[in-house]
Amino acid sequence: MPGSSADRSGVPVPTTPDREGGVEWHAVFDQAPVPTAVLDVQGRPRYVNPALCNLLGRGAPDLLQPSPHDSFCPAKAVLRHAVVGDTLARGYAVAETWYQKPDGRIVWVRLSGSVINDTVGHPCSILFQAEDVTTRGSCETLWDQCFATAPIGMALVDLQGYWTSVSDTLCDLLGYRRDEMLAMHFSDLTYPGDEEQGDTALADLRAGRAKTGSVEKRYRHKDGHPITVLIRSSVVTGPDGLPSFLVSHYEAIGNGRMTDAHLAHLALHDPLTGLANRALLADRLRHHLAALAGSSGVLAVLVADLDHLKQVNDRYGHLAGDHLLIAAAHALLGGVGPGATVARLGGDEFVVASLVDDIPTAEALRDRIAELLNTKTTAAGHPVDLKASVGIAVTQAPTTPPKELLHSADQDMYSRKKNSRNG
Repeated sequence: MPGSSADRSGVPVPTTPDREGGVEWHAVFDQAPVPTAVLDVQGRPRYVNPALCNLLGRGAPDLLQPSPHDSFCPAKAVLRHAVVGDTLARGYAVAETWYQKPDGRIVWVRLSGSVINDTVGHPCSILFQAEDVTTRGSCETLWDQCFATAPIGMALVDLQGYWTSVSDTLCDLLGYRRDEMLAMHFSDLTYPGDEEQGDTALADLRAGRAKTGSVEKRYRHKDGHPITVLIRSSVVTGPDGLPSFLVSHYEAIGNGRMTDAHLAHLALHDPLTGLANRALLADRLRHHLAALAGSSGVLAVLVADLDHLKQVNDRYGHLAGDHLLIAAAHALLGGVGPGATVARLGGDEFVVASLVDDIPTAEALRDRIAELLNTKTTAAGHPVDLKASVGIAVTQAPTTPPKELLHSADQDMYSRKKNSRNG
């Protein structure tokens, strides 16, 4: 852009003739309805048109001679220079910011910048055009405030069931940090036995068979106790009219305090998986053995030890390791009958105790459990292999000591693990 002229404020601006009419470029922009500004390559305003002055409620001299607070760009000079830098580097840039007018009103502005080159192809100016997006910005601000201050838990959920945004209230309700929840599928916190209703509701909303849905289910607090939650979800559709994501509200049913029933549950169950703990397993083994008296059946005790849990923890973090343990618990529960006992003894060790008809049936149960615990799964968003070694001990004698059964199953498990490694 060779040469220069002065606008009405007396500030020099670059000029160039129109190829056909000899009209200076700023005379064209003076009449343009789109708010426009020209900056030099250092980011200093050199020209603003009347439309931009009207949008920001300032005269040209105020915008061309910015105060120390940088009246042209309300996000301060740092943002303006960042946008100028992006524009020079890429040839264009887009940014959104806000501006406070003299009367105190806030204007949200979307800035689009592009490079203007001189006659030899070198950048000499930056052209900025502005769009008033105040209505959208106000709506977003209002939504953020509602989301942050809602008295019940709120979340955005994608159509696969992963949380994409969660409120502080929901995090406080379930005891997890925001980053932990955003790495989880809702089923990761669902108590065993309560999955079906949530899966069914999600399927109906995702398929468009319903626009809203309500579910009562138990979630597992990070401390281990169950929380019964009423979940109300609504579908938000995209431009194509199809379901895009869900807005969900979560409200604890009851006063939120741990009752005697919750405390009793904590005393007998593993806080992470909800399975029986060592104390409850010992009691259940005594009941299973007593049931052998006068029976022709056998008691099968299986010990399963997960492989590579430490590697998953080291590579992806302990949240992923927790997800792997929860996946193993769900697999075990899905592989046994209603009368069986499934327990976690701590770490990566699980126990299954089940009354079956005979020894071949017990061996078939072991094989089924081993197959279920050797599969691919997802942990904290990462695809991982769930692998385990499973040992077995059986007895037909009601007087068999529970410790002996557990020891025999444990020894068989280690023998199978060793053979697997050698193989």
